[in-house]
Amino acid sequence: MKIAGRAERIRPFHVMELLARAKALEAEGRNVVHMEVGEPDFPTPETVIAAAARELSRGRIHYTPALGLPQLREAIADYYKDRFGLDVDPGRIVVTPGSSTGLQLVMSALVDKGEEVLLTDPGYPCNRNFVHLVDAKPVGIAVDAASRYQPTPDRVAAAWSRRTRALVVATPANPTGSLLDLESLAALYEPVAAAGAWLIVDEIYQGLTYGAEDVTALALEAENLIVVNSFSKYFGMTGWRVGWLVVPHELVPTMEKLAQNLYLSAPTLAQHAAIEALGPGTRPVLDARRDEFRKRRDYLYGALGRIGFGVGAIPEGAFYVYADCSPFTADSYRFAWDLLEQTGVAVTPGRDFGAHESERHLRFAYTTQIDRLEEGISRIEAFLAQRRSDS
Repeated sequence: MKIAGRAERIRPFHVMELLARAKALEAEGRNVVHMEVGEPDFPTPETVIAAAARELSRGRIHYTPALGLPQLREAIADYYKDRFGLDVDPGRIVVTPGSSTGLQLVMSALVDKGEEVLLTDPGYPCNRNFVHLVDAKPVGIAVDAASRYQPTPDRVAAAWSRRTRALVVATPANPTGSLLDLESLAALYEPVAAAGAWLIVDEIYQGLTYGAEDVTALALEAENLIVVNSFSKYFGMTGWRVGWLVVPHELVPTMEKLAQNLYLSAPTLAQHAAIEALGPGTRPVLDARRDEFRKRRDYLYGALGRIGFGVGAIPEGAFYVYADCSPFTADSYRFAWDLLEQTGVAVTPGRDFGAHESERHLRFAYTTQIDRLEEGISRIEAFLAQRRSDS
């Protein structure tokens, strides 16, 4: 069977293999501590579920406009006004079936075959694959503790070529939890725009910051800028599959045309639910969950450092600790599998996030309760002690 080259270039998502094995172990009766998948353990707020049920009972389940329900686009604009004091025209907002589909739209609209897109390494793996899907080339920018796991203008300049079409950054970032402040975003935008390229900012973990100021790149009021966001993480709506883009006015017709052809519209019930998620009644619930994530971060960050992992600067957002496991192994992929099979603790190997020092890193997600994190750390300690005694 002949498979298209663009599909062959897409690497498997190793964390999904680990998750499948973890689920199989649970089916066999094993007790697994899950720190591998970046999905909040909190349920969708009850008021959001009730809103969806109400619309379902009214039979409001038909296609919506391709750009999204007008009421939702207006609610998202109100969100930017209330949270950041920004006036965002609802006409610039494109509702999508999750942020991943939004990024696929962006790549389809802006990037031609053979062009290049710069992304951080480590970074979210699917973003590289969206570049492959349009027969373009993802180019990794190595980031590390020295750069706060974010690109700098110098590192971007070193990776830039005449074929570069866009720079993709994330704040907060997966897998590192690092942030970009407005000054840093402006410093990255200036040379990108001067070259006639695009800055694409992934803000899907917006709202999940711990002590640092929560910002949006839209405050730059820049022209060659696209912001990607989602209801999955802060709003706790992963399976609802609804996100959004904020794009320049000139791009809206292209986005609408692509959306009409690729998916018609985002899920209708999810859009109605998202309107409720943006309402004032959910904010206290969501912020209380953010505070719980902060407690988990503080525990896990400290515990990993105590037992010998390299943890660097404390993550300021999202719900991950990207830890250096080189004191124990030169192969984080094998280490992750051994840890799962022998102790029932599931974590993500660094190779999912790129090539730069990936074999010496693991991602730990604190998307489970603190007592489960404590159990996981206890098992990891015992695992490390056994490895030392065996050697």
